[in-house]
Amino acid sequence: MDKDLKDRLLAGSTDFTDGESHSFKDYLKLIRHNWVPVLLITIACLAVAVFYATYAVDIYKSTATMRLARPQGGSVLTSPLMPEFSDWGNDRFIANEMEIMKSFSTRERVANALLDSFYKNPDKTLFANIFVDEDSKRDLRTANSITGLLESAVAIDQKRGLDIVEVSALSPSSYEATLTANIYAKEYRLLNLEMNRNQLTLVTVFLDDQRNEKYEELNAAEETLREFQERGGLIALDERASTLISVLAQFEAQKSATQVDLMASNKVLENLRKELEKQNPRMADYLKSLTSQTYIKVIQDEIAKLEVNRDVALSKGEGLSNNPVLLNEYNKKITDLRKQLDKELEVLKAGIFASSPQEVKELTQKIIEEEVRNQSLLTSIKELEKVVDGYEARFMKLPKNTIELAKLKRNSEALEKLFLMIEQRYQEALINEQSQPGNVMIIDSARIPSSPAKPNRLLIILVGFVLGAGLAVGFVFIKNYFDDTVKTPDDIEKKNINVLAWVPNIEGLSLNGQTEFSFVVFKRPESIPSEAFRALRTRIQFSRIRKESLKSILITSSAPQEGKTTIAINLAGSFAQSQKKVLLLDCDLRKPAMHKIFKSDRVPGLIDYLTGNAKFDEVLKRGEIPNLDYITSGTIPPNPAEMLDSKEMRMFLNEMRKIYDLVVLDSPPIIAVADSEILSSMVDGTILIVSADTTEIELMRRSVELLKRETTQFLGTVLNNFSYKSGYGSYYKYYYYYSRPEKV
Repeated sequence: MDKDLKDRLLAGSTDFTDGESHSFKDYLKLIRHNWVPVLLITIACLAVAVFYATYAVDIYKSTATMRLARPQGGSVLTSPLMPEFSDWGNDRFIANEMEIMKSFSTRERVANALLDSFYKNPDKTLFANIFVDEDSKRDLRTANSITGLLESAVAIDQKRGLDIVEVSALSPSSYEATLTANIYAKEYRLLNLEMNRNQLTLVTVFLDDQRNEKYEELNAAEETLREFQERGGLIALDERASTLISVLAQFEAQKSATQVDLMASNKVLENLRKELEKQNPRMADYLKSLTSQTYIKVIQDEIAKLEVNRDVALSKGEGLSNNPVLLNEYNKKITDLRKQLDKELEVLKAGIFASSPQEVKELTQKIIEEEVRNQSLLTSIKELEKVVDGYEARFMKLPKNTIELAKLKRNSEALEKLFLMIEQRYQEALINEQSQPGNVMIIDSARIPSSPAKPNRLLIILVGFVLGAGLAVGFVFIKNYFDDTVKTPDDIEKKNINVLAWVPNIEGLSLNGQTEFSFVVFKRPESIPSEAFRALRTRIQFSRIRKESLKSILITSSAPQEGKTTIAINLAGSFAQSQKKVLLLDCDLRKPAMHKIFKSDRVPGLIDYLTGNAKFDEVLKRGEIPNLDYITSGTIPPNPAEMLDSKEMRMFLNEMRKIYDLVVLDSPPIIAVADSEILSSMVDGTILIVSADTTEIELMRRSVELLKRETTQFLGTVLNNFSYKSGYGSYYKYYYYYSRPEKV
């Protein structure tokens, strides 16, 4: 074990750095001792908070509220098995929608809409976030810059347990905050509507292209027929040929329209499969194989045959239009087969939906329905091809002189009927697209706020005060943790070192380099420091049972500038005031200071007497207080330690003990040089001066170890420059009460 650590354990050390527990009172003392930095830090933080609260820009907040309705499935198979667990899926849906709202694409749409509103609004002062302030200039932000800004300027939150989402926008301009929130809600609603109409829009656009294409083909066919008739060809056909051409054109147009529907279905399927592959790559192929199973295909073929046969019978005039019973029979067979097909598909869906996530269920539902429709269209096309082929054979048997006109009329009529069918489908698709609702409803538009949302100035000031106090206390604790200097008498006593007294700061001492108030027991006898020296004098007198055995006292310190000379002079003066005959010796031959305090000549002095260069009467000087004599250091020798350790010095001290009641020696710091160690073996007692907030604890401990030898008598320590008010306020209060003069 480390020797220093062992010594501390044996000594029962309890200072802060040794890790012992402390009471709340200890911490209060620490804060009270450092009240100046605590107050300054707290005031500084409070001032910063007040400044910020005063000059902070007002920020307005405006909120738009939307309700997100989850899309409902078209079958009971797509709904949750347990209703009580449906909220989880709904929360997930809303969470997904909120991520879409926060996406870069959505923010980019909002940014462009904000720029459009800015350009249209004549009052540009209503905008703030849309500008960037640099070097007192207001430059308009780019769309990308606004997009990035919206990420922090707009907050999107869901009300707990509800399908309600709030879009809140912040801006120094109340108008801009309101505009941003409303545009954000509007753009997201439009985006959601576009996403919901995606499949319908795809079909509508495709049918529109087909409509325009077939319209041009129809115009070209009619122009060709007109030119043929103008060239002198036949201009009319008999009734039999006209009926055949009309029926053939009808079925050709129906087949072409079905092919167009198949092409649109293929586009929709391709789009749906791409979406499914992103979530479940294997599901698309699996669904395709399921919908093409034999029993499903057989039912689809039967439905297609019945529909085509019904249409053929109607076209031949077999009386179906006038025979509702026969027509209903056809329709009933078709309806029954469709119900059977739906039943088989429901069983198929049930197996797929059992373990699929909600998003996959909805997508799978659409793919299955579109796959079945696609297969039905393929079957219908095949059946229609058979019908067209039959009529084609009859068409080719027409007379040769009418065949060319028949072909032209057939093509023209077929294109006309096809165009009308596609036009009808386009209009239906357009209506379906426009009637497709979104799942977003704006229930409360943002309104211009009447007051700013932040800053909360009172809260900022309060937080600044609390933060300042916290930082101040933290600073004190950290400073104390890393500060290993002596601060209070308790720090010395915790090291099992005796404390004789503590001396407060002497007002005016060393002010502008002056030493006028160093001799405080003479200059200010009623002051608190003078009372402290009287207390020190009393404790020294009672430190020995036989008072006459304490005739010489050495005053030293651990390091320079700790006030040992001031303590030595005032201690000697205090004894002199108690009618003791006292001699004060300046034995600090390195940096003597006593002659400066007494404003006398340094030479001749002690060294001059010891070397025989001056007589005792020449070096002895009278102090300002009766019974106080002093001898300065004299000429500085090249070997101070040898001079102090000489036989002459010992003989001199013995003689002084006989003449004076007390001899006080002022010596150099004990750690710095060996002079104090030498002198401590010649005197009856030694006092170590410790300066508050200056002397390191470890340095003090080492100094005490040097003084506690068998040949020396260590009396204790004196804590110098100690603040009564910060550390021992009650002592100061009681002393002030008893020491101040009574008013007459």
